[in-house]
Amino acid sequence: MRIEAYNKVTEIYGVNRARKIGKSKYAPIGRDKVEISSHATDLKVAKEAVAGTPDTREDLVADIKSRIDSGSYSVDTGDFASVLLSRYKELSDKE
Repeated sequence: MRIEAYNKVTEIYGVNRARKIGKSKYAPIGRDKVEISSHATDLKVAKEAVAGTPDTREDLVADIKSRIDSGSYSVDTGDFASVLLSRYKELSDKE
């Protein structure tokens, strides 16, 4: 690419000349104003609430850990397998 050719193009089209911009009769008078919808405000409140909650529920985790340690925690393998297969089917249907 030849850079010197760019100068010729700008001369032809007069790009380097400054243009005068006058006041428009359609320009609003006063200050700019921003309005946030109620949906955006609700979204902000929900986002702050989610950010304030912990990722894990420590009370439930502690209960399950203590039941596992004591040997009283049992899982029905049939229920576990059916839930596992239904989740697998949901994921494979999405793909």
